[in-house]
Amino acid sequence: MQLTVRDPFPFLSPISAKAPQRLLDQAHDLPKPRVALVNAGSVNALEGIREAAELGLADPVLIGDIEKIKATADEIEWDISQLPQIDAPHATAAPKAAELARNGQVQAIMKGQIHTSTFLKGLLPSSAGLRAPGTRCGHVFHITTPTSDRPLLMTDGALNVDPDVETRKECLKHAVKLAHQLGIKEPKAGILSATEDPIPSLPNSVEAREIADWAKTALPHCTVSGPMAMDLILSKEAALAKGFDSPVSGDADIILSPNITTANALFKLMVLGMGCCAAGLVLGAKVPILLTSRAQAAPARIASAALGVIAAGAPE
Repeated sequence: MQLTVRDPFPFLSPISAKAPQRLLDQAHDLPKPRVALVNAGSVNALEGIREAAELGLADPVLIGDIEKIKATADEIEWDISQLPQIDAPHATAAPKAAELARNGQVQAIMKGQIHTSTFLKGLLPSSAGLRAPGTRCGHVFHITTPTSDRPLLMTDGALNVDPDVETRKECLKHAVKLAHQLGIKEPKAGILSATEDPIPSLPNSVEAREIADWAKTALPHCTVSGPMAMDLILSKEAALAKGFDSPVSGDADIILSPNITTANALFKLMVLGMGCCAAGLVLGAKVPILLTSRAQAAPARIASAALGVIAAGAPE
């Protein structure tokens, strides 16, 4: 019997993502951080940190089940005999990484073969000592297309599920700080909603206006507009057609999303449907936290490592 191969799903991009060269170049000009890899005993995790090390983006510190780490390193033919290795298996690995970061022994933390919830529970509680009292952490994606190195920063697609106004303000502050570190001196941010008018029946549109008004004084080196529908953020033509006047339209550096579902869906659509490269960090802790995924291809892992270098070492 002859098998028929189906055509690729038409909404998937045939273009492979690539790590943006501008990001790599900036990272190479900064000191190489020591990066703690939490639960380092999987092939994907070790290959990811090896890629970063070979490109000069990380000095690895391997944390987890030592015997498993050594066996996996042998499997991928990587000599780790000269690298720091710390025996802290399973749920003890993330708290150990937090301890190293508190003591200044590592400058970034990378997720290995560990559930994201377990990973972050070992790093973000106040007892872990990586957050100043009252500080809210947020996740930022750095997204580039295959044809341009200009980034679009988007919050929060991986950490805060349904952030309130104060949390979204903090997420915006993290994104603005990262934009400054990337060399974007006066970033432009659009606060995403389904409309450009604040209407009570759509609470996040009312909140978007509140955040935009707050940003006028709280973030003097950032132009913030909201609420904005996605077409108004991305397209000057759409803004002209709708009579919407904002310098953010068609020139956004940052998108502030209303919730994790929206941001997560947008980032995956950009990656799968447009061939974009998405690097991601959790910011707001003492050190940047790299949330790599088993589904991430090498360009995204490399870009995340480079972004971690910049967040760890570049002045704001």
